[in-house]
Amino acid sequence: MLDREGFRPNVGIILLNANNEVWWGKRVREHSWQFPQGGIKYGETPEQAMYRELEEEIGLRQEHVKIMGRTRDWLRYEVPDHFIKREIRGHYRGQKQIWFLLRMVARDNEVNLRLTDHPEFDAWRWHDYWVPLDVVIEFKRDVYQRALQELSRFVTWPARGQHGERRHSARYLRQPHGRSQAAKPGSEMVAAASGGNPAGPESLVLAPNK
Repeated sequence: MLDREGFRPNVGIILLNANNEVWWGKRVREHSWQFPQGGIKYGETPEQAMYRELEEEIGLRQEHVKIMGRTRDWLRYEVPDHFIKREIRGHYRGQKQIWFLLRMVARDNEVNLRLTDHPEFDAWRWHDYWVPLDVVIEFKRDVYQRALQELSRFVTWPARGQHGERRHSARYLRQPHGRSQAAKPGSEMVAAASGGNPAGPESLVLAPNK
């Protein structure tokens, strides 16, 4: 479903935990990380699409989250031609997105990446709210920045340590048996104590579609 300008209606999800860290998912069989997002089906409202994508992609239901805010208007990005299927070039230009900021009110073990037969993610972690935009695929960076900036006004920022420093999370979680669990020390999915990515910053790029 495209609008007259060739943009597909879509929703994006920024999910926070109690420490104001954001949910960051690793694409299946890729070293690509991103926020959950997905298309709006015909007849759906953005909110309905958001709850459906939330359950399909990470296994959380409406009762597991609280809506804190949403972007006022659509945020658009264009997809370069070489990422677009040949048969729809000239018609499809990219995505227009409504972004939602959610607070997770469930435990981490409620996340289920394998709820569907075609999972989007095979691992996840909590990341500081201001994700580094240089690890985001270039044509999505502006939308990520605008969404994070606009939605930050809904966030209260008391999450600092006893000496005033920001709290950092270095946990990577993966899901070999249908429920998320902390990766064991020494695993390729464990980040360094500094919060770095074991595969290197250059591998943290987003899949162009979805």
